[in-house]
Amino acid sequence: MALIPVTILSGFLGSGKTTLLKHILHENHGNKIAVIENEFGEENIDNDILVQDSNEQIVQMSNGCVCCTIRGDLVDALNDLFEQRKDKKIQFDRVVIETTGVANPGPVAQTFFMDDEVASHYILDAVVTLVDAKHGNQQLDKHEEAQQQVGFADRIFITKTDLVSANAVDALKHRLMHMNPRAPITGITQGGVPLDQVLDLRGFNLNDKLEIDPHFLEQDDHDHANCGHDHHEHGPDCNHDHHHGQTQAVQFVRKSHTDKIQSFVFKSDRPFDSQKLEDFLGGILSVFGAKMLRYKGVLYIKGGPRKVIIQGVHEMMGSDLGAPWGKEKKETRMVFIGTDLPKDVLLGGLETCLV
Repeated sequence: MALIPVTILSGFLGSGKTTLLKHILHENHGNKIAVIENEFGEENIDNDILVQDSNEQIVQMSNGCVCCTIRGDLVDALNDLFEQRKDKKIQFDRVVIETTGVANPGPVAQTFFMDDEVASHYILDAVVTLVDAKHGNQQLDKHEEAQQQVGFADRIFITKTDLVSANAVDALKHRLMHMNPRAPITGITQGGVPLDQVLDLRGFNLNDKLEIDPHFLEQDDHDHANCGHDHHEHGPDCNHDHHHGQTQAVQFVRKSHTDKIQSFVFKSDRPFDSQKLEDFLGGILSVFGAKMLRYKGVLYIKGGPRKVIIQGVHEMMGSDLGAPWGKEKKETRMVFIGTDLPKDVLLGGLETCLV
C-alpha cells in the first residue's frame, strides 16, 4: 500500500492559515484530504470555523475532506486516522497538518522519521510556511519560532501583499530568501493558495534537484553591510571581484536584521574524499545537530560515477545515489539552514574533506 503524503502548514498567528484551511475544507477541489488541527492550547481558536460539533473529534466535510481537531498526541491522531481509513469509516488520500501559530514545525516534521508506526503509513511531503506581509518583519524580529518556521520551509507564501507597498514585499522577500534560499517564495493576495502549489512538492525526497534561489548565489562571500545597500544588486558597474576561486561559501550579510536562522551555501568543483566527508559530517551532526534545521547537498565524490544526495533534519541525515554525472559540470552544492550555526567551522571542515 502506498504511503500517504503529509503536508505541514506553518506560519505565525494571523498569517492566513485559517483562510487556506477553509479553502481546503469547503472548496470543491476534488481532493480527499484529512486536515489535522494540531492545537496545543486550552481552546481551539478555529473551532467555530472548522468543526461545528466539538464533541466529535473527526468530522466529514461536504467536499470529501475530513477534519480532525486534536489537542493531544499527534502520533495517536495519525494512527487513529489510519485505522479509521483502513476500516473504511473515513476516506482520504493525503493529510495536511496545521501547526499552531507559535509552534516550531521541527518536532512535527521529526515525528515522521522517529515513530516507526507513523513512518510505515505516512511520508512527509513538505513544510509550507505562510508569512504575513504587514507584520512578518516584526514577528521575525521578536519571535524565534517565526524564524524557525521560515528555516524549515520547503515553500514560502507571503500573504496579504495588497496591504503593503511593493518595496516592502520585496524587502521581506529578500530577508526570507537569505534565511532560506532553497524555498521558492511567492506573494499572494486575498484568498487561498492554489492547492497544486501546496501539495506534492516532494521537499523531503532524496533527489538531485537542489533549488537555490539564483539571486542568493549571486551574492558572494564579501560583506554586503559595507556596500551601502541592504539589497545589493550586481550591475555592470559593480567593482567587486566575483572570482573567489573554485570553492565558494555564499552568505548574505544584512545591516538591518540579526536573524538567528541563517543559511549558507558551500560550492566546490573539487571532489570529496568520501571517508573524510563521512567522518566529518558524523562529528558535526553529533555536536551541532540540534542547531541544524534543514540541510541538503548534491555531492561530487572522488571516483564516483553518480551524484550523491544527502538531506537532513537536525541529527537525522539520509543519503542516496543520484543520477550519473552527465555532460554538466561536476560540482558539489550544499545548503545549510540553522540557528547560530558556526559557519567557519562547517566551511573549513568541508574544505579539509576535499581531495
